[in-house]
Amino acid sequence: MEVVMIIVIGCLFAGATYLMLSKSLLRIIIGTGLLSHGAHLLLLTMGGLKKGAPPLLDVQAEHYVDPVPQALILTAIVISFGVTAFLLVLAYRSYQEIGTDNIEQMRGKEDHD
Repeated sequence: MEVVMIIVIGCLFAGATYLMLSKSLLRIIIGTGLLSHGAHLLLLTMGGLKKGAPPLLDVQAEHYVDPVPQALILTAIVISFGVTAFLLVLAYRSYQEIGTDNIEQMRGKEDHD
């Protein structure tokens, strides 16, 4: 199962890198979302995909699941949601002001002569 997760994580990182190198601001935002999803899956995979009981005091089981990777992923999901919401609002405002989402046109034209 870990091999499948590694392949999925690699595909997410590759797709995120491709989208983040684009000139469209919306594609860059989608790329950061894909990158964060890949990081979440990476944390989950590195924590170990184990089956077991939840770590509760009244449950007697042979194997327990470590809750720390799940807590880290939950925190990372909340943070990435906030960052994505901020980037979407920033992109919307810049589109209202400038009228385009192309990074090259937002940068403007500079004469280097």
